[in-house]
Amino acid sequence: MRIVDLTKESIDDILTDLLKRSPGQYGQYEDTVRTIVNNVRDNGDKAVFDLTKKFDKWDISADNCRVTEDEIERAFTSYDKDLIAVMERSAANIREYHKKQLQNSWLDMKDNGVMLGQKITPIETVGVYVPGGKAAYPSSTLMCIIPALVAGVKRIIMMTPAGADGRVADCTLVAAKITGVTEIYKVGGAQAIAAMAFGTDTIPKVDKIVGPGNIFVALAKKEVFGFVSIDSVAGPSEILVIADDSADPKYVAADLLSQAEHDELASAILITDSYSLAQKVSDLTDEFTNVLERTAIIRKSLDNYGYILIAKDMDEAASIANRIASEHVEIITGDPYELMARINNAGAIFLGEYSSEPLGDYYAGPDHVLPTNGTARFFSPLGVDAFIKRTSIIRYSKEALMEACDDIMKFANAEGLGAHANSIGVRFGKGVL
Repeated sequence: MRIVDLTKESIDDILTDLLKRSPGQYGQYEDTVRTIVNNVRDNGDKAVFDLTKKFDKWDISADNCRVTEDEIERAFTSYDKDLIAVMERSAANIREYHKKQLQNSWLDMKDNGVMLGQKITPIETVGVYVPGGKAAYPSSTLMCIIPALVAGVKRIIMMTPAGADGRVADCTLVAAKITGVTEIYKVGGAQAIAAMAFGTDTIPKVDKIVGPGNIFVALAKKEVFGFVSIDSVAGPSEILVIADDSADPKYVAADLLSQAEHDELASAILITDSYSLAQKVSDLTDEFTNVLERTAIIRKSLDNYGYILIAKDMDEAASIANRIASEHVEIITGDPYELMARINNAGAIFLGEYSSEPLGDYYAGPDHVLPTNGTARFFSPLGVDAFIKRTSIIRYSKEALMEACDDIMKFANAEGLGAHANSIGVRFGKGVL
């Protein structure tokens, strides 16, 4: 991996480079995605089935596009029982963590007759997109569905692509069964997002779409936002490790590569104040890369978006980490808790040498659907709050409104909204009639 001394110019160049990975930078695909989305909106099932036949190469129809109970049971009964047990333990951890995020409705009564409050309501119908195709992601099935169930969502629609044989990966169906969700459709890509956004004769319309996917899925979510809600427009995965000379370089190198193997656009960055650690990590990433399975992807990722940055101290390291605002931040230092207090922009923070990032991907409980491409400055991980709505409750007595009447009318008239002022004033003989 390249080793770079941190300067204003070098970090500005790196931030510019990292932004090239954003879905907002892939304008060459936007017209294609928009055409697919409009086709599905206008032609419903026909467009979905035609596009699936074109891209996924199997003969989909209204009769076979939904996964049957028999298919789910077959997958579950034939799947590795030890791995099922692992998924069930992971699901329990995810459920336990997200239950702590639940919000309650509340009402605040005052002596003057004012009642203010908030009503929490789960979203009625949610669509969950689970990637397929080149690889299957049962972990994403658990991470997207369980928070919605904890929130109280009544209907969850799952969309995931099938292979050329028309079958969904067994591991994905097993994960869905563990959650209890059985309404699963064998559609992927931008057409799946559009189908959930607008509804077809076969596929129901949803109120919100969540879940990761490739660039076409990300851009389709961006395109349908407003017709439905979405979680985010996610970019490629990324990791940032902050380490000092107390860190084991083998652990640091292994953790950087855990994200580099995802995608050629994935980013892996180490920030350290130790030249010795930097050189050891650089050498070890080369050694690991030579023996890991996804060598070509890892090399391309590191060549494009892999950096070892030398900071003058941990204060500078924290400052740069906040500017990068990485999806995953690992802190492997003598006192990770002290440094954690200074990291404000991160999707998830992993503390200490035994809190490697894959712990969050699969098992610990916090969601692995996280903000990317610097959006951790203003976005949060997927969680229970993504699946609820807050409704404000307002009730004033006659006496309370009378006391506020003149203030409200002045405010409304200052904005030139006389009907607003009249709506208050008419109740106390101060209206236009």
